[in-house]
Amino acid sequence: MKVEGLNERRHELPAARLELPPRLEQHRPIRLFERAKHEGRTLKIAAPMVRYSKLPFRELCRDYGTDVCYTPMILAKEFIRSNLARDMDFSSSSTDRPLIVQFGASNELDFARAAELVKPYCDGVDLNCGCPQTWAFGEGIGCKLMSYPELVRDMVKAAKERCGEEFSVSVKIRIHLNLQETVQWVKTVESARPDYITVHGRRKTQRSSEPVNIEAVKLIKSIATVPVVLNGDVFSMGDVDRLVEATGVDGVMAARGLMTNPALFAGYNKTPWGAVERFLDYNMRSPLPFRFTLHHVSEIMESMLPRRERTQMIDSCKSIIELIDWLDQRFVLRRKGEEEFGERIEVERRIIHSK
Repeated sequence: MKVEGLNERRHELPAARLELPPRLEQHRPIRLFERAKHEGRTLKIAAPMVRYSKLPFRELCRDYGTDVCYTPMILAKEFIRSNLARDMDFSSSSTDRPLIVQFGASNELDFARAAELVKPYCDGVDLNCGCPQTWAFGEGIGCKLMSYPELVRDMVKAAKERCGEEFSVSVKIRIHLNLQETVQWVKTVESARPDYITVHGRRKTQRSSEPVNIEAVKLIKSIATVPVVLNGDVFSMGDVDRLVEATGVDGVMAARGLMTNPALFAGYNKTPWGAVERFLDYNMRSPLPFRFTLHHVSEIMESMLPRRERTQMIDSCKSIIELIDWLDQRFVLRRKGEEEFGERIEVERRIIHSK
């Protein structure tokens, strides 16, 4: 595991010997829900996205009003057994907060041990009960757990016992065809006192192009005794307002909406140019594999470039240097420390004179 600004590798020394900034009470999810409610607003959360909700993107989202960020789902079984897996799967920094680490796990021991490992470096852990991919189902994780509420209850309880009642443990779920199954599932799991529940309002077999089941989320909110977060169909603050009014949820979680517009929660209808500059700066300090960097830039610039030009960028850039050069040739790309870095809304194209 990698933490910027620390003197030691995390997994080699017990947390008490590391020079860690303290975890702040104000960053506990339950306190965040309370504060948002007091302020008359909804908690805004960046979803766990495979490969893409890593440190540079989390930092960018926080610049634009995101309250809480998730890591991508990490396989608990590999995480607790391998130093290499820990280094590859989890990186953070002293400013990477509030942060929730999501795990895919199939038993109490793996989930509890993984939670204990990351406890000093995050503000909570989340159990993935919603991944619909076939490989995850075969591993007994993700949506498979929607058939085993007693197991999930015991996993939440085990993590709480190992990490302490004050440490946040949550679950992210999908819904059943028979919604009464989901109601009973939630009631069973709530007996272990999770801090909150996130509901992706689709069934395992439904594609993201199908609308979220608003009535299902509303039903779960009506019977839950803990805060409920809605995941799905969040692409603008107008969507946030509409979904919250329809369901009464305490928080909203965005994935695809933030990928194309990291400034969504700040009220921007399209990505401001400054977000490109900020992302590249964060990425230079905590580099992602180039294919992920290129994908992020392509998605962020979706509203700025026609498809043909984005395809040209993807096809012609094979390294971060080539990508920076490609952007510099076509746009006014500021660096940190330069006037108006990260602040411009509109794209500034350079005039390219043909020979």
